[in-house]
Amino acid sequence: MLNIPIYIGAAIAEIAGCFAFWAWLRLDKPFWWVLPGIASLGLFAYLLTLIDSTAAGRAYAAYGGIYIASSLAWLWLVEDVRPDRWDILGTMICLLGAAIILAGPRAGT
Repeated sequence: MLNIPIYIGAAIAEIAGCFAFWAWLRLDKPFWWVLPGIASLGLFAYLLTLIDSTAAGRAYAAYGGIYIASSLAWLWLVEDVRPDRWDILGTMICLLGAAIILAGPRAGT
């Protein structure tokens, strides 16, 4: 399913873009950090338009589970904070929901 790599790319782009703003505003990084952040957020928006869905809201809803999992991966790999069991359980529930949204049968399709 081509949607999964697109969702993962979108999540990385969104998290990196938002982190650039976080770093500027909360970690005292220079203002120019915002520039790649804006580009990354633009890439995120573009990637979501590539999702094979007839409804944007459904594509965004399914993306939510991928975003949550990617955010916790970022937490661990970039911020060096290991997710706890509640993070893992919550992520599993969200990914199950995203899978149901993506793979569920649709009337008329």
